[in-house]
Amino acid sequence: MTASIARRPFGETDTGRQVDRFTLACRDGVEVSIVTYGAAVQSVLAPGRDGRRANVALGFPALWQYTADTGHFFGATIGRYANRIAGGRFVLDGVVHELSRNDGDSCLHGGACGFHTKVWEVVEASAGLLALAYTSPDGEMGFPGDLETRVEYRLDGPELRIDYHATTSAPTVVNLTNHTCWNLAGEGSGSVDDHVLRVAASSYTPVDSQLIPTGEIAAVDGTPFDFRDEVAIGARGRDYDQNVVLDSHDGSPALAARVTEPTSGRTLEVLTTEPGIQVYTGTALDCIALETQHFPDSPNRPAFPSTTLRPHEAFASTTVYRFGQLNDRRAG
Repeated sequence: MTASIARRPFGETDTGRQVDRFTLACRDGVEVSIVTYGAAVQSVLAPGRDGRRANVALGFPALWQYTADTGHFFGATIGRYANRIAGGRFVLDGVVHELSRNDGDSCLHGGACGFHTKVWEVVEASAGLLALAYTSPDGEMGFPGDLETRVEYRLDGPELRIDYHATTSAPTVVNLTNHTCWNLAGEGSGSVDDHVLRVAASSYTPVDSQLIPTGEIAAVDGTPFDFRDEVAIGARGRDYDQNVVLDSHDGSPALAARVTEPTSGRTLEVLTTEPGIQVYTGTALDCIALETQHFPDSPNRPAFPSTTLRPHEAFASTTVYRFGQLNDRRAG
């Protein structure tokens, strides 16, 4: 099913940069709006069991709310490094790189002025496809190398596919994700405690009090992070902020997670090429984020899958969000 695309102005930044909003839409189906500030998913309209559509992604209606926001990252493309780097530093090829520290002593989601704060360039906008690009200069937020990044959003029927690409002029680290916060009952509808979650992850990366991995990869058995069988999000407490290790990681998009909202019947499946997902239910936010990623603090953890990117290499990652509906009121 070919999606249409529409463009309209979304405002200007304090420095006079124009920001646009693009809407990809399938007739009577899914509709996705993306703003060029932060290359962010602003809204996703998805039909429920009864055919009625609701916005299932948290976002802001005005640009000033995105530029003023300091911690929610609603819908944004996250880089250069999603999640945390301990101590705001890492060593690569014997060189110490000091980073922006914006979460205690850690660098979180690329630092205070990460990719979520940038106005991305539109490089392609056609039926069902929006491609955005940003070049991060050497030393930005402390990261080495000029990093040329491209994010492609494709809407095909019930599937929103995000493809990430990056190249660098010098050895660096890269970990890109999308930070859409979901509420399948509809934005503003209240708690996601009754959403049913399943994640194909038999292991997780335990963390310390600062949410920094200890370096261990442990079994989820007997922990609150065992979502291998369907479980209501609120059944074990609702404040999750944890990386889990996906069972399938063969380089092709594999089913990693499924969320069901039993009342509306809406479902969301997440497929990814990444080795992990950050399950985040947002303190004081009625949402769940499923951030596909390499592991937190990987630059300081040689045993974790590498996030190093070198000039002769090309970074590529894919995540697919597949929307659907239940046929009855049973969650599953």
